[in-house]
Amino acid sequence: MGLLEAIILAVLAASTPLLLAATGELVTERAGVLNLGVEGMMIVGAACGFGGAWLSGSVIVGAICGILAGVAMSLIFALMTLGLAVNQVATGLALTILGVGVSGLIGSRFVGEKITPAPKLYIPGLTDIPFAGRILFGEDAFVYLSLALIVGVSWFLYTTRAGLILRAVGDNHVSAHALGYPVLRIRMFAVMFGGACAGLAGAYLPLAYTPFFIPGMTAGRGWIALALVVFSSWLPGRLVIGAYLFGAVTILQLHAQGAGFGIPSQFMTALPYLATVIVLVLISRARTGGSTAPAALGTVFVPDR
Repeated sequence: MGLLEAIILAVLAASTPLLLAATGELVTERAGVLNLGVEGMMIVGAACGFGGAWLSGSVIVGAICGILAGVAMSLIFALMTLGLAVNQVATGLALTILGVGVSGLIGSRFVGEKITPAPKLYIPGLTDIPFAGRILFGEDAFVYLSLALIVGVSWFLYTTRAGLILRAVGDNHVSAHALGYPVLRIRMFAVMFGGACAGLAGAYLPLAYTPFFIPGMTAGRGWIALALVVFSSWLPGRLVIGAYLFGAVTILQLHAQGAGFGIPSQFMTALPYLATVIVLVLISRARTGGSTAPAALGTVFVPDR
């Protein structure tokens, strides 16, 4: 039971950055914008988040710095794709490359430094419950925030008028514009929200997951977050399942290596990304009624008046 509890706790921790980043990208894509720069925004958020926490001594300040860094990167993307109508795919890839370079520049002075990680919740009597106590009442604030965020996004998209308008913009921006809705402004706010979530997801890594910063510590999580949005068919509920599924694959491959299975370590390390490719292929083959993606996803919008 102790081993099972440790594995579940590790899965929750490994899944949290995926869920945070994928939630932001879900909203962005629901508005019709395809941002492939999630990895770049995450790694800059990690560098700025750690730097803010190390300089101030506060995890909260670090999280805010990570969010602001993600928003700043997203504004660059918005300026290019919404303001100048540049191709979204090319801009997203360029943003990732830019993010890797910027994070290396910002984080160079923090390599080798350590901070006190985000504290875990402790409720006397509840956290001490065998097995379930630490799982339900002993996580850090980022874990609970990620779950609250996906619930809030689901409520926003499907029960509010603003959420309906955002989905309408993603499905048919021409009709939304004809009805008088500010398509570019709506998409800009959606991109900024996605950047904030990606920055927070990146900041989570050095602030709670591992209390230090190393270059490239996102290790492709931004790309997995992008795949999760497709895996979930752009539905928040399925996004939670996908995030914890891929988090479990990441952790179980580590335990498999520790158990000494006769499998090359390189293959085990690649297993989460291989699982991503397999899931995407299976989903694409299983769809017989057409794509469930927003109809205007990735399409540049230029107002005619």
